[in-house]
Amino acid sequence: MWYWTKVLFLILIGAVVVWLAYEFYTFPRVHKLRNENPVTTSMIEYRLSEAVAENQEPAKYQIWMPMDQISPHLQRAVLAGEDTHFFQHDGFDWDAIQKAWDEAQREAEAEAKKEGDYDPNDWIPPMPSFKRGASTVTQQLAKNLYLSEERSFLRKGREALITYFLERELSKKRILEIYLNVIEWGDGIYGAEAASRYYFKKSASNLTPQEAAYLSAMIPSPLNVFNPKKNPKRVVRRQKVILRGMNFVKLAY
Repeated sequence: MWYWTKVLFLILIGAVVVWLAYEFYTFPRVHKLRNENPVTTSMIEYRLSEAVAENQEPAKYQIWMPMDQISPHLQRAVLAGEDTHFFQHDGFDWDAIQKAWDEAQREAEAEAKKEGDYDPNDWIPPMPSFKRGASTVTQQLAKNLYLSEERSFLRKGREALITYFLERELSKKRILEIYLNVIEWGDGIYGAEAASRYYFKKSASNLTPQEAAYLSAMIPSPLNVFNPKKNPKRVVRRQKVILRGMNFVKLAY
């Protein structure tokens, strides 16, 4: 009995070592982003593969622009809409995470009551799935650059580790610059310059505050919920909120 316990223990240790070696070998070399722009991202490749799977023509419209050629209005608008504490946190906005956790717990409790499955004396809420509001710009960048669309604790763990190294290796300005150049702004549209030319027929350097807020309003779901063709009123409502928030965002670099 002891012999087989020892064998199983050694197998387990070996599996862990192999897994750690794999994670180390495949871990992104984040430091290269200091001077190199990413050629593609996990998100872009996922969208391209989706198009192929649906027998559609893969689309990728992206024009890289350095930060000094992206309007400060857009920089402030994106932070107002996505990460108001960007310059204060180390990659994780703990207050936002706590709020997202509390909100998810309330939603789970409300759903259980609705389904008649709620007993206050025997209530163990499920693990919540955090909404986008808990994700900082750095976390979103980590996911878009390197990770799949799956939802799991393992992926969240990788996201957290990559977020840590992004914050450690890159300046805030560089993190935001990469983010603004790779995020999705519509079907096959990636980055601020491509979005600005597509929606407003102008360079990202010339965006007005209103135009910047409009683009920022789309970021959470440019293909569906905040798609200006599908839900124009939603986009405009969010645009107005972001316009007000922009007044409180200062670029600290």
